[in-house]
Amino acid sequence: MTNERYERGLAKLNEIDGKAGQEVVAALADIAPDFGRMLIEFGFGDMYSRPTLDLRSKEIAVVAALTAMGTATPQLKVHLNAALNVGVSRDEIVETMMLMTLYAGFPAALNGLFAAKAVFAERGV
Repeated sequence: MTNERYERGLAKLNEIDGKAGQEVVAALADIAPDFGRMLIEFGFGDMYSRPTLDLRSKEIAVVAALTAMGTATPQLKVHLNAALNVGVSRDEIVETMMLMTLYAGFPAALNGLFAAKAVFAERGV
């Protein structure tokens, strides 16, 4: 079932995450398809489509939050790719993660930096 929120969200997901975003939603199809739909409708159709912050700012905020959590490495890697896709530089990502040391501690920042190192290597950044 599709609706305006879903279509808007799917377009935004493709703009930001491309194939990686599609793979996340597809991986949910056999266990929680409704969650995949909610992710598209709410996450991308509603939240990522809001106009106040540009996509670069949103992805910097998400990278900071996921780094600070310290427990969301798979999601962090998806959003590191998304950040690069929307124009966030390698240096901006590293600086964001280093800043998280103040708020989340060295272990969380280290985990984030190692995730970034892996993503940068995969993409040749």
